[in-house]
Amino acid sequence: MSKIRMNTEYRNKLYNRIKDVFEKEDTQERQGFLEARENFENQQTTAFELARQVVERSYPKEDVATLRTFKKKYGDPCDVVAKDKCFYFAHQEDVDDEGENTETKSHFDFGLFGNLNGNEYGGSEDSEHFAHAYYREELKANGCNPDIYAQQSGKDNNPHKTKHVDANNKFLGKGGRYNNDAIGMTEKFDKQFELDVIGTSHCRSRAIACTKNEYEQFEQWRMAKANVVSKHQTWIDSISKQTEQLKIGLKAYRYLSEGIELATELGIELDEAELVRTNSTGLTIYNPSNLANLIKGMKNQNQTREDKINARLKYEIEQKAKEELDKLKATPLN
Repeated sequence: MSKIRMNTEYRNKLYNRIKDVFEKEDTQERQGFLEARENFENQQTTAFELARQVVERSYPKEDVATLRTFKKKYGDPCDVVAKDKCFYFAHQEDVDDEGENTETKSHFDFGLFGNLNGNEYGGSEDSEHFAHAYYREELKANGCNPDIYAQQSGKDNNPHKTKHVDANNKFLGKGGRYNNDAIGMTEKFDKQFELDVIGTSHCRSRAIACTKNEYEQFEQWRMAKANVVSKHQTWIDSISKQTEQLKIGLKAYRYLSEGIELATELGIELDEAELVRTNSTGLTIYNPSNLANLIKGMKNQNQTREDKINARLKYEIEQKAKEELDKLKATPLN
């Protein structure tokens, strides 16, 4: 039996299946990312409870309740209480060279797309990188690329990057500049970490007093958030290095058997016959059952117009369902 020659379709199938195994392998890099994400979740809970204490110390619950009563009675002139998820915390326990107390303050945002560097206006790639990494599994399951920032690290903006970033943000329901119009998963995440504050301006104009120890705990929480990005980058870098070598090798192979041998050497069992039977979307079209149905469909051509329409509609529905189910397997080489 003659050897099956390699082509683009077979290379894509092999690449996607082997890459999928790389991403699921329990490596040190993957474990480091998962642990960083779990640590962040613990830190987020602890830091927010501390934030609640600090905020309610400055804005007591009874004062908030009184102001809401006034608003109900007098309307907009007393509309000075609002929910917020980000806060300027400040302490004055440090001293300068002359022994004078100095103020240390920073912006701490508990939202999904909250900043990682204290910048009130956010908008940094790290903020989006974190959100994508945090909900990586959900994004992946819906055909998005949550690893795009890690894969494009150090590269200029380009249409490929923009397309995937926009798709991720849309799926997560990211809002505008202040995230006021966030929906879906982002809105659900953010609402867990909202507190009542008093004031009519943005949080930059209302620094909330805390102790130095409390401030340092908030910084530790923000570092834990940044560590999720760092560990995700490390993990994806390790996968990218492997897949780059994989692409080089697959492009050099002349026969499908060479790709199968490579997979076997990597500890991945693939069936050559199954790869041949499937088309570019992974659908098995030449197995006995499908081939028989195809041949049967060529007989009894004297159908009514209605029969033909119904048969065509049924075929299109079935094909669409299969394509949606298997489209991830047909992802082309990046």
